[in-house]
Amino acid sequence: MFVLVGWGVASTETLSSVSKAALDWLILNTGWGFVLAATGFVFFALFLAFSKYGRIPLGNDGEKPEFRTVSWIAMMFSAGMGIGLMFFGVSEPLSHFVSPPPGTVPGETDEAIRTAMATSLFHWTLHPWAIYAVAGLAIAYSSFRRGRSQLISSVFRPLIGKRNAEGPIGRLIDILALFATLFGSAASLGIGTLQIRSGMEAAGWLDPDSASTTVLVLIIAVLTVCFIASAVSGVAKGIQWLSNINMVLAAVLAIFVFVVGPTILILNLLPTSLGTYLSDFGEMASRSGATGGDPMHEWLAGWTVFYWAWWISWTPFVAMFIARISRGRTIRQFISGVLLVPSAVSLVWFAIFGGAGIDSQQAGNNVYGDGTPEAQTFAVLEHLPLTLVTSVIVMILVAIFFVSGADAASVVMGTLSQRGSIEPSKWVVIFWGAATGAVAAIMLVVGGGEDEALSGIQNLTFIGALPFAVIMVLMCVALMKDLRSDDITLRDAKGAEVLEQAVIIGEEEHEGEFQLVTTPAEPNGDENGSASSGSGDPDDLGDEDEGKGRTEEAGKA
Repeated sequence: MFVLVGWGVASTETLSSVSKAALDWLILNTGWGFVLAATGFVFFALFLAFSKYGRIPLGNDGEKPEFRTVSWIAMMFSAGMGIGLMFFGVSEPLSHFVSPPPGTVPGETDEAIRTAMATSLFHWTLHPWAIYAVAGLAIAYSSFRRGRSQLISSVFRPLIGKRNAEGPIGRLIDILALFATLFGSAASLGIGTLQIRSGMEAAGWLDPDSASTTVLVLIIAVLTVCFIASAVSGVAKGIQWLSNINMVLAAVLAIFVFVVGPTILILNLLPTSLGTYLSDFGEMASRSGATGGDPMHEWLAGWTVFYWAWWISWTPFVAMFIARISRGRTIRQFISGVLLVPSAVSLVWFAIFGGAGIDSQQAGNNVYGDGTPEAQTFAVLEHLPLTLVTSVIVMILVAIFFVSGADAASVVMGTLSQRGSIEPSKWVVIFWGAATGAVAAIMLVVGGGEDEALSGIQNLTFIGALPFAVIMVLMCVALMKDLRSDDITLRDAKGAEVLEQAVIIGEEEHEGEFQLVTTPAEPNGDENGSASSGSGDPDDLGDEDEGKGRTEEAGKA
């Protein structure tokens, strides 16, 4: 990390060229891995939800959920992607409408609307939340069901053993998680900074001609100070209060745009977007550099692969947070809530803001402009009532979404670097907060110019997330090994085995007319020990069995 910051300060141009070359090489040679892994996480999560493992609780048998369902959902969504929805809510559908993915449909047509909305949902619904769900489930199961420390490395005990998980290998795993979190937080800070600067320009507080990288760095400095102060102050109630205000403001803004914007178009987009997303899912999930040449490579680098890298880099923080609030939920409840509820909210959000952007573009307002994503939200708001008020609300939302998330990310990085300490040292938290700001500044300036600042964020985010993508695949393997040896799984397997043997004996000895009962196993009994067959009423088994606490299960075979 010190090398990266020092390199960026000493020679921005060389860091920019090296990161761009590294990204091109990685997209060409490993982009397929990100595409396969992200879709694999979706199917893995759905498999767990619908399989026999779905009823296993994230805690002790019979334990009740720690939080009510409504509170659980609200906290879960606030942690995931608030700042991203603010930045891309207008920008992404609008961008895909004007310039659809290579080899699909012509731009600015009716077909482009469906493609734009489906592609946006592809990037923001099942795939990202499946990434969060898999990692969060592994951490929650390891912590609450197995009683291990709440660290990424603890998940790997079934694969590498306790000694290795707590030794150098475990520390390496936590370090990779730490740096993935660092790059993910820095990417969010950079994206938020770009949007806040555009909002200041739209509100007339900043002259676009005089705006420079210096302004971006100043905004980063202010936000960094805010979330560091929040992280070390211990005022959890204050942050919770700010988060609740943010959720209310976001809802008010969405309702306002829905009412004063193209209401009918937005309502029509809800079923259309969902239907197109489902019908085109296979095609979107299989896009890779194998076809389409350089245009497809560039598109994937700027959109799909960047998103998968961004979600993966946020995963350690979001997964640890979701795990912390999910004690007592079953695996089926956990995956259903984590996948479906945020996906439904994202569908509504993109229909409202994407629909407003596309409608304004079709009306001849050219809100797409030169393609700069951070300015497009404010360009749409300029053509709606109360422009100044809504623009200020957007800037407030972006700032608080980031501060309320980054302070927790700083604490998580402190926890990872201090081997699971629930309350890491304030100086460690301050260090990681300052590092996040420094990396964000480097990300912005390595883009090759302030108009291309987003490309620097994309380049370094992908590079930083690649190692943790491998860790996540191995987490799935470790989780499955744990689940196969879970008490409930073993009881189910033993029960099926004993029942099968008892039915076979009953068929052989009683010609299909028998009842099953369970009795205490005898010291030298048969290996199945807990089941026997009989043909009469259970009470006919004799008085010698009375008082043994026998449980009878009667039924015709």
